[in-house]
Amino acid sequence: MVQHKVELSVTSSQAWLETVLKDFNQFLQDHADCERKASAMAMSFVAKYPERHEIIPELIETGIEELEHFQQVYQLMQQRDVPLAAEMAPDLYIKQLMALGHGGTPQTRFRDRLLLASLIECRGCERFKMISEYVEDPELQRFYKVLWASEAKHSHNFIHMALRYFDEGEVLDRLDQLVEAEGNIVLNLPLKAALH
Repeated sequence: MVQHKVELSVTSSQAWLETVLKDFNQFLQDHADCERKASAMAMSFVAKYPERHEIIPELIETGIEELEHFQQVYQLMQQRDVPLAAEMAPDLYIKQLMALGHGGTPQTRFRDRLLLASLIECRGCERFKMISEYVEDPELQRFYKVLWASEAKHSHNFIHMALRYFDEGEVLDRLDQLVEAEGNIVLNLPLKAALH
């Protein structure tokens, strides 16, 4: 199968990176929350689409990997005496992005949810890569380097899941539209020490 890669329309800003590096403990708290949510998102596909048995093994594997990432982030937090956040803050990026997949038929919503999941993983990959290249702590450099490679794999997997059920032209056209919209969302996000 041809490897389809998401090309983001907007690069994360240096200002975002500087905001994260200035308050890395807060970033870790948000990152831990994001990994928990990513695991739950993968498993929500299994709950919502149990008849899509072709992709359930991949979704379970993704859910487990995201939970392992949460465990790894939590271990880093423990080493640094950083507690988990008292509550999960609303994620404006995810909220706006998921709104793009509302409407249409159950089929098109399923397609869009897979493509949006791919986009979320791709943005995480891009941002973890930036962190791995700029953070000074060697342990964090290694950790985020491994993590961005994993997020890239997840991004590809969600596109391939969509291609199991939908025509390639339809998938790539819709992906282009969502990439453009995602870029506009990123440009308007407030700066904070968070993944999104």
